[in-house]
Amino acid sequence: MKHLLKLLDLSTEEITRILDLADQLKYERKHGIPHEHLKGKSIGLIFQKSSTRTRVSFETGIYQLGGQPLFLSSADLQIGRGEPIQDTARVLSRYLDGIMIRTYGQDEVENLAQYGSIPIINGLTDFCHPCQVLADLMTIREKFGHLEGLKMAYIGDGNNMANSLIVGGLKTGMDVAIASPVTHQPDAMVLEFAKTYGDHFQLTTSPVEAVKQADIVVTDTWASMGQEDEKEARAKIFAGYQVNDELLANAKEGVMVQHCLPAYRGQEITEKVFEDHADEIFEEAENRLHAQKAVMVLLMKETN
Repeated sequence: MKHLLKLLDLSTEEITRILDLADQLKYERKHGIPHEHLKGKSIGLIFQKSSTRTRVSFETGIYQLGGQPLFLSSADLQIGRGEPIQDTARVLSRYLDGIMIRTYGQDEVENLAQYGSIPIINGLTDFCHPCQVLADLMTIREKFGHLEGLKMAYIGDGNNMANSLIVGGLKTGMDVAIASPVTHQPDAMVLEFAKTYGDHFQLTTSPVEAVKQADIVVTDTWASMGQEDEKEARAKIFAGYQVNDELLANAKEGVMVQHCLPAYRGQEITEKVFEDHADEIFEEAENRLHAQKAVMVLLMKETN
């Protein structure tokens, strides 16, 4: 594993290795055991999309690993003023030991990896969200003790979260069901990948069908960053895709609920369901820290 660009690039064994190391680092952190695996290393954090959780978890994570973060907003870089991303990749590769980028196009992440000579971590693109889904898988495995054989249902927009949940879930032996409107389904490349898993994958427009006998139900905001002007229209499109008690009654007893945050109570999830499952949701948020630390260690520890 040279980069974390998308979960499609990783094997089941590589995903498991990340989760195992994340568990170890979380244990060590909780018990005050130092783990400065990246002492003297530095990572550049490029944010063309802002984020509370991504910035804080990466900055805190590299600090706990003994390294140093360098925050780079779009205003700090020449990319936004016409410099080719391949030149930025070559320059930053001479200064840093790794780069995390949170941006819009997946091509920007892929180009950084192609032209740079240091590990690249995808903090989010419009296509996928691998760091978040690694944290989700970690949280699910903590609760159930395993991933294989569980059923995970995702309700809502077939967005970057849906794309990565499909790939991560199927690669780790889970059954995955997606309920999205016909007009907002997951990416065609991801759906083509999912076909190879046969009956272990289900795509439907019915949330009730998707959550039947589900062990885990996942949702996300209906209007992601950059879609603020579409909030009212999207609320109408997704009106039947709210995670509420009535919907969860179709899932298994004791169903786990996950949400990558920020959550808009009364829209994609009710206030009651969110608060009933708040411990699970905020454990998921914490696990971004541990999963991302594992990724940084595995990618950057041997970087010169």
